[in-house]
Amino acid sequence: MSRFLNPAKIGLLALMELYINKAVPMGSIVDVLSFITSHLIDSAPTSASSESRWKRAETTVSLVISIADFEKVLTPHTAASGMPGRNLWYVFLDRLWKIDSLHALHEFFEGCTSLLAKTKEEIRRDVMENNPLPDPENIVLSRSSPFGAFVRRSQLEFTRLRFHDASELWKDFVRYRQTTASYYRKKTPAFQRLSFDQVLLTGESDWGLGVEAIASVAYGDMLRDDPNSTLPVSTDDIEKLLEFQIEQMQKYGNRIPIEIQHQFHDLLNDSFMIPSLSHYLSYLDAWRAGDYSTSFDYLHRYFDYTMQNRDRSFYQYALMNLAVLQADFGCYKEAIATMLETVSTARENRDMTCLNFALNWLFHFGRAHPEVTKELESSSMLGTGKESLAFLRSRAKETGMWTLWSSALMSEAKMTLSNGENIATAIENLVRSSQILVERNMKNMVGSQLSINIALWDRLGISYMSVTTCEVFLRCHARNSIFDDELKVTSRRASMLTLRGKYDEALGILEGMEANSLRAWKPSQYWHKFRGIIKLRRDLYRNNLDGAELLLSQLLQSKNEDLEPDLAFVIDNLHVECLVRRGNLDQAFNKVEKMVSELRDENKDIALRVRLLLLKAELLDKCGRPQKGFSIAVRAANVAWRTRLIPYLWPAIGAIANILNSLGEFDPAIRLLNAVLPRSLECENSIMTAKLYSHLGDANMGMAGKMPPKSNKRREFMTKAVEAIEKSFNHYSSVEDINKQCEMMAKKATIMKVSGDNVLANDYAAAYLAIRRDAARMEI
Repeated sequence: MSRFLNPAKIGLLALMELYINKAVPMGSIVDVLSFITSHLIDSAPTSASSESRWKRAETTVSLVISIADFEKVLTPHTAASGMPGRNLWYVFLDRLWKIDSLHALHEFFEGCTSLLAKTKEEIRRDVMENNPLPDPENIVLSRSSPFGAFVRRSQLEFTRLRFHDASELWKDFVRYRQTTASYYRKKTPAFQRLSFDQVLLTGESDWGLGVEAIASVAYGDMLRDDPNSTLPVSTDDIEKLLEFQIEQMQKYGNRIPIEIQHQFHDLLNDSFMIPSLSHYLSYLDAWRAGDYSTSFDYLHRYFDYTMQNRDRSFYQYALMNLAVLQADFGCYKEAIATMLETVSTARENRDMTCLNFALNWLFHFGRAHPEVTKELESSSMLGTGKESLAFLRSRAKETGMWTLWSSALMSEAKMTLSNGENIATAIENLVRSSQILVERNMKNMVGSQLSINIALWDRLGISYMSVTTCEVFLRCHARNSIFDDELKVTSRRASMLTLRGKYDEALGILEGMEANSLRAWKPSQYWHKFRGIIKLRRDLYRNNLDGAELLLSQLLQSKNEDLEPDLAFVIDNLHVECLVRRGNLDQAFNKVEKMVSELRDENKDIALRVRLLLLKAELLDKCGRPQKGFSIAVRAANVAWRTRLIPYLWPAIGAIANILNSLGEFDPAIRLLNAVLPRSLECENSIMTAKLYSHLGDANMGMAGKMPPKSNKRREFMTKAVEAIEKSFNHYSSVEDINKQCEMMAKKATIMKVSGDNVLANDYAAAYLAIRRDAARMEI
């Protein structure tokens, strides 16, 4: 196997020769040069889809194994000679078939010198010897251009070949172009059976029937489509494909498509030498597939090969990869120990890049798993979270590690939001991070940046901005980001749709994601669990408790494995709601108390604590003791206002208003609810808005009870109560909450009966029964 040359590269050289000899018409030059350039120069893919990103690897493989790619490009173009029936594809084949012997192949490479511009020494020598100067209208390649560099390297690599390797290259070339023999025979009457080798064709008259035996000795079974023949691949092709696949997997987090994987394995099997980088590719693919033992084996195999002659200079990277691998498969203590050893080794070898990455990883791992790193927090190696971030930020700025600098600023913003600190500080850090991303054109980090922006707008209760940011990312930046960012932003968008009751649209967005990207293990698990959460919420609202409990049991089994804390909290929250709908209030309250103790121990996001306070107040209301939750509701409102958690401030105010209703203080409750309802609509959370309108209807009905019978004031408050309950019913209907729809319809029927309108009361009662019947039919 050649180190660089293969038949496909000979074809590219022949195509360059046609261009320089002006055999390519003016209208076809751009297409031909684009085709050549695409196979010589590495360029970043600009398409949005993963399939298009992998297109480059697919075209590289197809060009190596078949000449058909040349045919696709050249067939639509006519030849510059203008001969009828002769297109550029025929002219190209004619040039290839004129290389009719190993000697002609040597002459072809020697003739490539004429494609290059002459050096100053060569021009000076021609002037001294009175040789004619080249015509300035002739096309020549600059020696430093990509085309010129390719021609010079091809000549150099061919001169380095031993005779055996050169003859093998010739045989591969004969087999590569043999598929075009039938087409070329139709267009060229002089073409004969042995025209592929001029030596055999010339000696046929002298050797007679013995020419078949000579051809068999020289070429073996190659001309008879030998099934055991190898593909004409060079070491350069293998290494480029390896580097490209590893870059794609590390940059975007996807697995290799199955078709490309099979093609690459065929090339690798036919390769004389297997690069050690192939073991690293196998490690990445096994890691993405969730195969721990295989990935562990390939990781050891790769670093066993690479460190044979490099002592310990790359040992820290082996440890770092091992720590990340162990953490992904749940071996947290081993991962911490391995990463600490990485820090020590990187310090010993003065590798600041590896050291900073390891410290950054330790910080984020400590935030995600505080129970594991609790004992290490006091050590000087990790320190507190803020100290670690300050150190990382300063070191990244000093060493010019822009990715780490931007990541540290985003982590500071995230920590500020999580701790409920000043919103302005978080925005300042996000702006500084955004400036670095824009100035350094770090497109792959825009996803992390916009994810924090989405969370910020959510906390401020401006749902429209969250939706807009999601759409901006998915339409403009997803193509350059890792798939994990795209998956999480898409899931956040689906969650927003779920809050408005658009379950089918939310599931459609998730199911519309690319199938190949979801072949990776962790994204696939995340995707399936998020779909399960949406279906669980829908089943709970539809009162399909059997289906909900089945989904819930599956989600609870792996709740703490690979889900983010807020998603794990959502599952727990839905579990509590399921218990409430089953009437198991004692179990629900015990579950909430357990969640409170866990959050207090782990010191997690303050938003989760506020949500637990609201959940506890709601449970006390379900038990018929809303007044016992007054201090809890006030505390939730106070924390939500102080930390600007607007989506939780309005439910806290609603809980206070409900307690005021239970105390008979209807007028203050009405004033509170009228103040917060317009702002709550900005959150686009149908359940929250429906509860507020329900409390408003109760408060208005309570005020009506205080008015004299048959008075205008009494009628006015009852009318307002009906309007509020009607709006509450509409919001509950949007999320298909059967129980609450029935409750609102029962309230409307009661109001109509109190007001003396028995016809409407009967209509509402009939609507109540119809809702129950429809719900029972849906369960069946």
